[in-house]
Amino acid sequence: MKTKYIDLIEQTYDFPQEEFQLEDNKLQFHGIDLYGLVQRYGTPLKFTYLPKISENIQRAKGWFNTAIKNHNYPGKYHYCYCTKSSHFEHVLNEALKNDIHIETSSAFDINIVEHLKSAGKITKDTYVICNGFKRDQYIQNIAKIINEGHRNCIPIIDNYEEINLLGEVIDGKFQIGIRIASEEEPKFEFYTSRLGIGYKNIVPFFNQSIKPNKQVELKMLHFFINTGIRDTAYYWNELLKCLKVYINLKKVCPTLDSLNIGGGFPIKNSLAFEYDYEYMVDEIIHQIAQACQEAGVEPPNIFTEFGSFTVGESGGNIYEVLYQKQQNDREKWNMINSSFITTMPDSWAISKRFIMLAINRWNDEYERILLGGLTCDSDDYYNSEQHMNAIYLPKYRKDKPLYIGFFNTGAYQETIGGFGGLQHCLIPHPKHILIDKDEEGSIKTSVFAEQQTADEFLSILGYENKKSTDIWVEAEDVSVPSNN
Repeated sequence: MKTKYIDLIEQTYDFPQEEFQLEDNKLQFHGIDLYGLVQRYGTPLKFTYLPKISENIQRAKGWFNTAIKNHNYPGKYHYCYCTKSSHFEHVLNEALKNDIHIETSSAFDINIVEHLKSAGKITKDTYVICNGFKRDQYIQNIAKIINEGHRNCIPIIDNYEEINLLGEVIDGKFQIGIRIASEEEPKFEFYTSRLGIGYKNIVPFFNQSIKPNKQVELKMLHFFINTGIRDTAYYWNELLKCLKVYINLKKVCPTLDSLNIGGGFPIKNSLAFEYDYEYMVDEIIHQIAQACQEAGVEPPNIFTEFGSFTVGESGGNIYEVLYQKQQNDREKWNMINSSFITTMPDSWAISKRFIMLAINRWNDEYERILLGGLTCDSDDYYNSEQHMNAIYLPKYRKDKPLYIGFFNTGAYQETIGGFGGLQHCLIPHPKHILIDKDEEGSIKTSVFAEQQTADEFLSILGYENKKSTDIWVEAEDVSVPSNN
């Protein structure tokens, strides 16, 4: 009878896989000895495997370039990185090795752009696509880099007022894009995205507010849907509606030459994950080329803004199972030495699932369990996998430590979880290490951030000693109004 953990994995999934291998009864990830990481750095532990970022960028660029060649498509392809998925310098440094561009979401993103320019990581020719609702500081920051000569900065207009706000602070002509307010899937609580301008309103908006404005040149139409790029009737229908807008707009606006199809490539969230990226890219290029050819307009340059796809599969979390609690006849709780709410907030907030595997003890018998975090919050748990309604792990034994890994957690989790700040129940943020390869291809590691300390929490909360800076007001200097 096959009752070992390795038997369960091999019976359930096609294993081993490209990034997951076993060696000496222990899990490896892209050739990284995860158990060795645990022995060196301890747990809980977060890691970023930097080469995976470049690998995914090159994969996407290859798919688009192949499709463009196969269809004799006249436009160019531009890969933009969606910075909000992970703003860290080590992520941007790795991504920018691959001749890509940047998409921003808010004012302080532009400060990062300026830092990257001063460091020589990007140039004035790098496209900076500025999305998001723009007010005050964001407007000022966009204007600053355009006024300094960054002419490939393209603010994407989200509402009717933004053109005038930008025009007041930008010297001379500037380029813009318009975001389409796409219609959401029927399951959403609302019908139309809060972002952008409605399909039917875009051409009238151009004719009334952009065409007469000699300061502004419309360059790009921006299209994005929340559910991402998937082979569904909903996606293809929305893309065709977008192409109709592009064609109608192109006929009245000769400067329009780019279509931004946003982000939304899915990433691997299970060992059973299947997605035909090459087919999707080929079909997108085909649909755009065909629609433009039938309408008699020049096909656009294609921009994408991949965030999770760029960085998601580079990240991982490792925890130790501290203790097992038998709460009733059926439920066993394995308690980890961290918190899901603080280190993987999407698992709590939107029930997102990641790949979860044991790091060691693959030849031990397995059992069905629930995973609990350290906070005193009933929602701090992880109870199922993407394609299974339960979690199975090697049986808990007090004398044999068990380590578990969650993989492809590299997008959004640090920023949503408040990296470096307060954490729920003051559970510290784990140590974070960077993993790279040297010129010979050997694995090298370095500590990016140590685990948070009590002093750091106390400082944020205002408990630090402030004797030298506090200003005390004497009681007699304070006037108290009379009740009369």
